[in-house]
Amino acid sequence: MSKPVNIALVGAGAFGVKHLDALKAIDGANVVSLVSRSEDSTQAIADKYGIPHVAFDLADALARPDVDAVILTTPTPLHASQALQCLNAGKHVMVEIPLADSLADAEAVVALQKKTGLVAMCGHTRRFNPSHQWVRNKITAGEFNIQQMDVQTYFFRRTNINALGQPRCWTDHLLWHHAAHTVDLFAYQTGSDIVAANAIQGPIHPELGIAMDMSIQLKAANGAICTLSLSFNNDGPLGTFFRYIGDTGTYIARYDDLVDGKENPIDVSKVDVSMNGIELQDREFLAAIREGREPNASVAKVLPCYQVLDILDRKLAEMD
Repeated sequence: MSKPVNIALVGAGAFGVKHLDALKAIDGANVVSLVSRSEDSTQAIADKYGIPHVAFDLADALARPDVDAVILTTPTPLHASQALQCLNAGKHVMVEIPLADSLADAEAVVALQKKTGLVAMCGHTRRFNPSHQWVRNKITAGEFNIQQMDVQTYFFRRTNINALGQPRCWTDHLLWHHAAHTVDLFAYQTGSDIVAANAIQGPIHPELGIAMDMSIQLKAANGAICTLSLSFNNDGPLGTFFRYIGDTGTYIARYDDLVDGKENPIDVSKVDVSMNGIELQDREFLAAIREGREPNASVAKVLPCYQVLDILDRKLAEMD
């Protein structure tokens, strides 16, 4: 049996439950504390998953000597401050994407991780999805080189609602959340720094105060390019769709499904031990803790993504 890791999960919303389901499949992953708002039915969720401790303040969980690590699935504006709180308490931490909603906050987390030596990871799930792993395996084997990535990230969210259609107490953001997935994945898959980045955005929503539509262009040092279209206005097929155009083929990833350019299915079921990207992400976090190593998607490894987001944010501000 793998060495047990005792976990406090913070945030019992839609994504918190995804992690609870994933952790059930991982040997030695013990969720010993659940922290969330009372309105999230925290006690009922704890009872369902057999979690012995419930709290409504992160500090209560961090004070427990039996907590080794924390998984944060809280609102974006809290990510950086709570990650710092966990590291200062001597706990390993994985914070869901995005690491922060500003470069300064992201840099602060990276600096504290280096000081403490604890495992600190961000939930850049696309690094772990079997569909994207399959493409990466082709790249690392020298069988495929990306020329262009064309990505569509489309939702229908004209009000503050989460993935379950429930009201949110915070406002999601196309740039500082959803673009982070693709900006990081593009650099990761090409193995090359992003050297050029441009963006334009549509009108600002009068109530939400954010752009509901955005277009981003990226170029890597090796010459590969990426075009990313994002929308909260799309009343149609929802989700993110990645088209990899390369020198030896074209592949289209729709979450954990992968097809070639002619829509022929590609079997990715044997790429990893699970088809669940969240589970694979959580497995990497726990493995890094047990092995005392830096994880894939460590806060340091994903920091270049937030440097690019900061450049784009400043460019968009100059246009307004």
